[in-house]
Amino acid sequence: MNNNNYVIIMAGGTGTRLWPVSTSTKPKQFHDILGVGKTLLQMTYERFLSKFPRENIFIVTNKDYEGIVKDQIKGIGSDQLLLEPYKRNTAPCIAYASYKIASKNPDANMVIAPADHLILKEDIFLQSVAVALDSASKNDQLITLGMHPNRPETGYGYIQYIPDSATIKKVKTFTEKPEIGLAKKFIESGDFVWNAGIFIWSAKSILKAFEEYLPDLAEIFNEGNTQYYSSNERLFVNKAYSHSPNISIDFGVMEKADNVKVLLTDIGWSDLGNWESLHEIREKDKYDNALDENVMSFNSTGNIVTTDRSDLVVIQDLHDFLVAEENGIILICKKDAEKEIKEIVNSVKLKKGDSFI
Repeated sequence: MNNNNYVIIMAGGTGTRLWPVSTSTKPKQFHDILGVGKTLLQMTYERFLSKFPRENIFIVTNKDYEGIVKDQIKGIGSDQLLLEPYKRNTAPCIAYASYKIASKNPDANMVIAPADHLILKEDIFLQSVAVALDSASKNDQLITLGMHPNRPETGYGYIQYIPDSATIKKVKTFTEKPEIGLAKKFIESGDFVWNAGIFIWSAKSILKAFEEYLPDLAEIFNEGNTQYYSSNERLFVNKAYSHSPNISIDFGVMEKADNVKVLLTDIGWSDLGNWESLHEIREKDKYDNALDENVMSFNSTGNIVTTDRSDLVVIQDLHDFLVAEENGIILICKKDAEKEIKEIVNSVKLKKGDSFI
């Protein structure tokens, strides 16, 4: 293990596209949505334990989830659990963790990983991370992992790279969540990959990038160099976040920087961002239904049914639907109704209050 290598796990999202299982009080990263006996956060954390010192694995999450994280990740040190007072997207989250780690170890190299993604080929993933870390430790590079697309997905970001013989290729363009027509053109071109939101870089490179492209954010978190790892850290962070912009690392840095690279890899990746993607990876019957054990199906195809309280659910003549029950809330809709679910959640919040979402 290299003591200069760190992991930053981002675990602050709310995952509303998987409502009603994923809610603001318990988002998807804290659920065992794959039915494997571990939550997505636990799977992500354990994925890195074999290659990184335990004390070098940091988790950034909202302060409201402190208890859940401590319950699911036993023995995590207080210095490694970074609590955000407000939701400010990924750039402030990464800036907080990066400036804190760099204040103690300016030679640090970092892997930034979401807590709620599925990675089926963990050996290949760790090999890819090792290659990227080696390159990032020697060069001024901001590296992202690129996934070969198998469909014109409109819910992912796309990276266009310059085709050459290099293992780690130069990025030409970023495009965030294109319309279906553009997504199809990307697939046809052959030089676009999905942006998995997994980043590798050195502390020196990312701090330099913050200073150049998000100077206000850099100034805010640089002021904490004497506060990190102290009893004053939380007070400082509360103030810092109150002045931080709400911006993603993609928009704030990656789309602007000229030293962005991509490592193409096949790690069996899914962001599990909606019910359709969960249906895709769940075990299914011969009629393409992904069903919990307490579900009986008649003349039904292509459905996903998940419940937490019902002893028995019976579906009949249902095709390509979602039936999801969690804590007394039941949602029944078309399986691919991602946009509509967002609208439903907003309407429920408006008419029924925050307790349901």
